[in-house]
Amino acid sequence: MAQTPPPQKNVKPSAEGLAAAATAATKKGPPPVHLWNPAFCGDLDMEIRRDGTWFYLGTPIGRQPLVRLFASILKREGDSYFLVTPVEKVGIRVADVPFIAVDAEATGAGPTQTLTFTTNVGDTVTASADNPLRVTRDATGEPSPYVHIRRGLEARIDRKTFYRLIDIASHAPHQGEDWLGLWSAGTFFPIIPMTELP
Repeated sequence: MAQTPPPQKNVKPSAEGLAAAATAATKKGPPPVHLWNPAFCGDLDMEIRRDGTWFYLGTPIGRQPLVRLFASILKREGDSYFLVTPVEKVGIRVADVPFIAVDAEATGAGPTQTLTFTTNVGDTVTASADNPLRVTRDATGEPSPYVHIRRGLEARIDRKTFYRLIDIASHAPHQGEDWLGLWSAGTFFPIIPMTELP
């Protein structure tokens, strides 16, 4: 009588395995992450720090092509972040948002102006109604500006880039008040009420 083979143990997810699967899945262009819904395989000891640095097992990932590969398979569900392939889904930690906008290019002026951002992982996006800018402020009034990149994933705009943008900001009505803000692709993105400026 044939014996039943023992059940296979679950293979613990690893960065190496994910990288291999992601490489195979991205050979024909950008991965269609939004179409992938594999079963959850557990959490991976990977973290994106507030400065945009990716860590694996407590060590920074120094290879930028590998960081870009992982960034391409990043998915957000609610307040949680996952790396996904067609067959795996693993949770990772994100301290703030996953990307940093390290540069911006402005063309035009006023309502016809466009602001195109470049992130630390090579994404480019033009701020628009579909990819909005937002600014939060902490208890001390310190601003934290963000731009939407894709499918719920945002980049925090770094300080030098934000200061350059403030130099070209203009004022416009918003919710019954005059605000300082930025135009891009026909949308006004408010930063701060004019009454709160020094």
